[in-house]
Amino acid sequence: MEKKPEKRWYDDACGTALAMELVGERWSLLIVRELMFGPRRFGELKKALGGISANVLTQRLEGMEEVGILTRRKLPPPASVQVYGLTPWGYASETAIQELGRWAVRSHRHDTTLPLSAASIMLSFRTMIDRSRSGDVNRSVGFRFGEDEFVAEVDREGIVIRRTDPRPADAIFDTDPVTLASVVYGGRPIGDAESAGSLKLSGDRALAEQFITLFPLPPKTSSA
Repeated sequence: MEKKPEKRWYDDACGTALAMELVGERWSLLIVRELMFGPRRFGELKKALGGISANVLTQRLEGMEEVGILTRRKLPPPASVQVYGLTPWGYASETAIQELGRWAVRSHRHDTTLPLSAASIMLSFRTMIDRSRSGDVNRSVGFRFGEDEFVAEVDREGIVIRRTDPRPADAIFDTDPVTLASVVYGGRPIGDAESAGSLKLSGDRALAEQFITLFPLPPKTSSA
């Protein structure tokens, strides 16, 4: 069978141009973000990316599978469902995503009150942690966002986050991503979110209070 010519957006050999061809279409990079904590089902991806249509999601998944960023496979019984997961090369894009995020949050247009997914705020912690503030914490913090559950292990080296049952963690936030962002990035007191009924905290309160200070946002750029 004759190989179809590759679709090119730019007549440019620069790696940045190629990166835009690989993940520059709308939603593509956010799909990669959602897969950073392990494989996801189609419905889980669509739910996390609220504005995406099933047709566009299908197109993006097929395109990124074709270029080797992700793969799809069927889980063994009893699950027997199809999931999408990043290849090792796909996971290697996290550094680029983090640097892009660090650059973008300096914009005055960055709005921490907008909706965001569980994977988004977890990845933001891996991106924004200030190691000089984590010191000798060496503790675990769990998160429940409905069916999405994570555990963050924090020590002087930084932070490691896994998608797993948070019950063994030293402190657990039971909330939603937007509320958590308002506490961590918006300066909202934990107690205020608790009083509003949008957050429940269990375990080591002092640890939780310390944890939310580990992710300072950089100063905004001086230009409008």
